[in-house]
Amino acid sequence: MALAKSLVVVVAMVMVALVSFVAAVPGIATFYTPPYTPSSCFGFEDRGVIIAAAGDGIWDNRGACGRRYRVRCTGGTNAVPNPCRSGSVTVTIVDYCPGCASRGVTMDLSQEAFARIANPDAGRIRIDYTRV
Repeated sequence: MALAKSLVVVVAMVMVALVSFVAAVPGIATFYTPPYTPSSCFGFEDRGVIIAAAGDGIWDNRGACGRRYRVRCTGGTNAVPNPCRSGSVTVTIVDYCPGCASRGVTMDLSQEAFARIANPDAGRIRIDYTRV
């Protein structure tokens, strides 16, 4: 009986891990620098510095405004060694990035948000992101 309960717990933990892994979407991130206002979503309202501008893939005709995404660096896109830092950052979409689509960029992070997950010298990174 104890073995069966242990097996159920292990299977449940594996399922949770798989769901978390599958839910993450791969993308590309860059960063932009202050000033962060005005923005396409909130005009001149200050929304802090852990923010992002949405590329066409997540913009959703302004539907992305206010959405929050957990973003994690998964690798570089250029020759900068060790571009990623451990952990993730949760950003709020406050703006639109009209040039992102032509550069294959999913989101343009604030400089501060980018620096939490990557070396700013990298400039452009591969990411996994999840809406929270």
